[in-house]
Amino acid sequence: MKVIIIGGGQVGSYIASLLLEKGNAVTVLENKEKALRALEQNGVPAENVLVGDGTDALLLEKAGVRSAHAVVCATGTDETNLAAAMMAKFEYDVPKVVARVNNPRNAWLFGAGMGVDVRINQADLIGHTVADEMNYQSIMTLMRMSQGEYSIVRIRVDYHSEAVDKTIREIRLPEKALLIAIYEDETMTIPHGETVIRAGQSILAFADEPSMEELSRIFGAPPVAD
Repeated sequence: MKVIIIGGGQVGSYIASLLLEKGNAVTVLENKEKALRALEQNGVPAENVLVGDGTDALLLEKAGVRSAHAVVCATGTDETNLAAAMMAKFEYDVPKVVARVNNPRNAWLFGAGMGVDVRINQADLIGHTVADEMNYQSIMTLMRMSQGEYSIVRIRVDYHSEAVDKTIREIRLPEKALLIAIYEDETMTIPHGETVIRAGQSILAFADEPSMEELSRIFGAPPVAD
């Protein structure tokens, strides 16, 4: 997948490094010295970085925006992110435009009318994460979908969970939950029916709100008796 990231600060550089690790073609557009250093520190190769303004049409075309599968607008300025999103969607018809919201009061602007397919509201994500951590001790929300009630969550399998040493086939999972991957130390496994759940594993799942509660019950610690 070919991705252009506008803004190479801590957020943009982290996204770039993750996408590069997965084998994607990534180009980061950045012109601030501090952000350029962040890219270097996060291991983003110099050949994947173009120095300049991410809203400059010539620079976008040099980055290959006409053939990009996605553009991520990740600067620290909402005005810049909106301008870049509109250019990507309406000038170059990029299939997927993701934009970072810095000021929660501006979140209402980040919609289809401004060229944004997916908005990432950091304040909202942090708030939901805190609430989820309070409600489900074994679950952390990694990303909440901009539309609908679904989230991508990480679940830690408790040592006293009822699911330990069972195969996925033996576990009655919620209908609106999908296990995406299982992490154990440095190993990732794509789960299937015969995959055995072990204590201490981390499970990546896609689920709605009621299913999150059920997943917490299945993989978390059993309730303490009164």
